[in-house]
Amino acid sequence: MNYAGEPDHTTEIYILHLLEEFLMKVFVTGATGFVGSAVVRELLAAGHQVLGLARSDTAAASLATVGAEVHRGSLDDLESLRNGANESDGVIHTAFDTAFDHDLFDFAKSAAIERQAIETFGATLAGSGRPFVVTSATGSLPSGGIRTEEEDADTTSSVAARFAMEDVVREMASRGVRTSIVRLPPSVHDEDDHGFVPTLIATARAKGVSAYPGDGSNRWASVHRLDAAHVYRLALENAEAGSRFHAIADEGVPVREIAEIIGRHLSIPVASLPVEQAVEHFGWIGTFFAKDCAASSTLTQQRLGWHPVRSSLLEDLDQGHYFKQ
Repeated sequence: MNYAGEPDHTTEIYILHLLEEFLMKVFVTGATGFVGSAVVRELLAAGHQVLGLARSDTAAASLATVGAEVHRGSLDDLESLRNGANESDGVIHTAFDTAFDHDLFDFAKSAAIERQAIETFGATLAGSGRPFVVTSATGSLPSGGIRTEEEDADTTSSVAARFAMEDVVREMASRGVRTSIVRLPPSVHDEDDHGFVPTLIATARAKGVSAYPGDGSNRWASVHRLDAAHVYRLALENAEAGSRFHAIADEGVPVREIAEIIGRHLSIPVASLPVEQAVEHFGWIGTFFAKDCAASSTLTQQRLGWHPVRSSLLEDLDQGHYFKQ
């Protein structure tokens, strides 16, 4: 109250001005994807504005419905990326285009499209000090042990063509871009998941057995997508340039336990198969299902003050929504 007995709004106005300084307009690629859509909702709930990249009318309508601004374009339309970045206070990149050559998925082409997009963002944001958060994966790290944020991607792996971009992103920090990398685990889970776990379930249905490679002791790290979305926001707001973060809740779930829950829900046998038969049995996902992909988020939790609070992968699987047809 002031001396005249009237409410004094000075403090309230000051707080509003402070909040305005911290709130951003954020350009998000992959804004209607499984992870990207959760990131969009996380940003909006925190008061940020979102400019979402949309290459279809369906995607545009989806973004408009949740209150995001629509930016038409695609990952290989570099001018649309430049314009989106120029209109924004920061960029979060969650997209990975699935390029095809003669109806076959062309991983190398997809990786090349992404790298060109990332380099375009880097050039556009150079010297601005604006945040640029890029998606990577803990699957890019060497197999075995519990991998940390301090480790570099394995450049000898079959997917090295994509994850070599981590070096490109980190180098941008020296050019005045506040870059950070968020590594996702093999399983980012929740309803509407269409990634690795649904592929395992589809394979088990088709073959009548829920299999696992070897003794099934190799592990997959995992995280609920809403917990992952929180990491992206905190990285956008607080990360130091050149940082790497792990959006990891479960450090390592033995793949045998994943197979056992799948078998129980589908009422089919659970069985081991030789590791060398993993690709033959599971297809392209066999390489990943046979890999030991445990990872830690200890440093991420310390540096961002982030703590996962949602259900674990096994809890999510046991809820049954993964098995609805």
